[in-house]
Parts: sequence; C-alpha cells; structure tokens
Amino acid sequence: MVTFIVLGIGFGLLMQKHGFGPLWSLASGIIIYSGTVQFVSIALMSTGSVLMAGLTALMVSARHLFFSISMIGRYSTEGPRKWYLYYALCDETYAMLSKDDTPEGVNVSGYRLLVTLFDQLSWLFGCVLGGCVGTLLSFNSTGIDFAMVALFTTVFLQQWIDTKNHIPAITGLLATLVCRLIFGRDLFLIPAMIIIVITMTAMRRRIEAAEPVESAEPTHEPAGGDGDA
Repeated sequence: MVTFIVLGIGFGLLMQKHGFGPLWSLASGIIIYSGTVQFVSIALMSTGSVLMAGLTALMVSARHLFFSISMIGRYSTEGPRKWYLYYALCDETYAMLSKDDTPEGVNVSGYRLLVTLFDQLSWLFGCVLGGCVGTLLSFNSTGIDFAMVALFTTVFLQQWIDTKNHIPAITGLLATLVCRLIFGRDLFLIPAMIIIVITMTAMRRRIEAAEPVESAEPTHEPAGGDGDA
C-alpha cells in the first residue's frame, strides 16, 4: 500500500502538470487502474491520440487477461464478488494472491477481497493526493515520471536473479531494442509487444520445461464455503 500511495502521488502530480485535475486522476485510477498505462496515457491524452492510447493500453496490459484466466479456479467460489476481484487484479495483487500462503485461521475469501480492495484504494488515494498537492504547490516535476522506469527496472533485475531461465527477459530486451531502432521512439512499443507475445507463444513449452509452472489449485478452501467473508 505504501508503494501504491507513493507512485500514485507521482502520477497525480504529473496529471496536474499536464492540466488534468484530481478528479481526472481519480477517474483514471478507477477506469484504467494500471500504473504503467496511466503514466503512458498522460502524454497520449495530452496529444489527443485516442486510437494510439487504446492500442497501447491493450498491448501493455494484455498480461492482466492472463492473470485473470489463471485465477479462475481460485475465484470459482467467490460468487458475485469475483467480478470485482478480476477487475482489480493488478501486478502486485496478483503476486500476493496467486500463492497459496494465506495465514492459517484467516478467511481466504475475505483475505482476497480486502487485499484487492486495499491495494486499489491506496492507489486511488495516492492519485488524488498527488493531484491535490499539484494544485497547491508549484515546483519542477522533471523526473517524476521516471518512477515507473525505476520500479520495473528493479522488478526485472530481481526476476533475473530469482530465475534460471532468462529466455523471456532476453526476448523482451532484444525485441524492444530492435523495434526502437526500426520504428522510432513513438511507435516501437506495439510492434515490440507483438513480437514478444508471438515469441513467447512459440517457445512456451521450452520455457515451461525450464521453469515448471506451479499448480493453480488452492491448498485450502475458503472458511465460509459460499465465498462470503
């Protein structure tokens, strides 16, 4: 939650800098709810490139579709609340809920709901707070947008250290570099994502053989049985 708030403040400040007030930041956090896409969308909204914004959002956040698919088994007993759990399933929430390490004696269904809810609320709080601060203070915000770059660089390095199979990482680096050289700064992202998706699909069996995927089945059932907290 602390990370969400800090990054959300940076996003709210940048939104204010580009002429979008706190309510715009709040709406972005509710509708988009993807830190990467929200940071990228600031420049896209400023230029009015709606089509490019939509395509970029789809390619960058396509992984969320696979997150949700992998959680179908876990959320099958959650009842109507599962739709919110799918909607608010971001990277950090997925990292916490995709592992079967819920503390003993804790209602699993309620744990899932509150982790998801607190993550989103802390992000929304940070976005609005940053927007409000931006309206009250005047300062040089250069470099704030680098927060997401620093975050994902850290995540990349940690995954490189933790995994023995570096095929996905190398594929991502090479595809991005080649597309950046060919298509330029403004157009490289979408073709790079397409190349990455195709390559990962073609090499799926080899990658899974090197890094066996953990079972998606939960180790214990929700205490409530019917999915109620």
